[in-house]
Amino acid sequence: MRQGGISSRKICVLVALCVLIGLASGRTAAADPTGPATFPTSFDSRERIPKPDLSAVARLRFLTTVDFPPFNFIDQTGKLAGFHIDLVREICKELDIIAKCQIQALPFAELRESLTADAGEAVVAGMAVTTGLRRDFAFSRPYLRLPARFAVRATAVPETGTAAALTGRPVGVVAGSVHEAMLKAYFPTLNPVPFGTLADMQGGLAAGKVDAAFGDGLQMAFWLGGPGAGNCCRLFDGPYFSDAFLGEGLTIMTRKDEPAVGGAIDHALLSLSRSGRLAEIYLRYFPVGIY
Repeated sequence: MRQGGISSRKICVLVALCVLIGLASGRTAAADPTGPATFPTSFDSRERIPKPDLSAVARLRFLTTVDFPPFNFIDQTGKLAGFHIDLVREICKELDIIAKCQIQALPFAELRESLTADAGEAVVAGMAVTTGLRRDFAFSRPYLRLPARFAVRATAVPETGTAAALTGRPVGVVAGSVHEAMLKAYFPTLNPVPFGTLADMQGGLAAGKVDAAFGDGLQMAFWLGGPGAGNCCRLFDGPYFSDAFLGEGLTIMTRKDEPAVGGAIDHALLSLSRSGRLAEIYLRYFPVGIY
């Protein structure tokens, strides 16, 4: 996640090199797996969220950034593009307020202040929910959860297809990361091998220094699909989710003094999730998937 609420910009540079490249695939299973999972959603299938009246809202301005690919970036034509941009357009279409919707890109450090100063009504920039932010702002339901995943060498995929096959074997993790803590908590029978950096861990897996690696599914998938991995490896088992270690997922931040805006966004997200359009947007930028 970025510092203070979103992933490191160094991660973004890596991801930018891999936008729209086919990702490595893997079997999907739930954390504490009980069977295959589809595109994960934070909404119950029977849930109903009323559509608030937005007639009093003069405009709905979504604030974002340009340096968080594939979520927000400037495309080859010089236009703002990405997962978040498509998501905002679908939200506005679902709410029938396309004429009122605007998207503005700002430096990440200015997003919180701009929302507070009424320079926008919502922030959609991969904002992580923290206790401090929740005290001052409201958050939508998560629209995308970023799982942890294992990766193994393509020539040495465990036959059983589950993490249990890695018992006692060396598994690379980034030292001091939430994924190292999560690996120790969820998989105590595995042998964690800490690496100083993400690149070191990936190189260690490719070179056979460890039998597997465990980390952020998004980073792992883009690395596996890019030229740096050289088709050495593939995703294995998972995805694994944990609010305690990985947070609630990506959400849209709004001001507490405009509950109708937050309610409308949740209504739209529910509709997009139920209709399958949210999954369609996801597949545009994650062609094979991280789940």
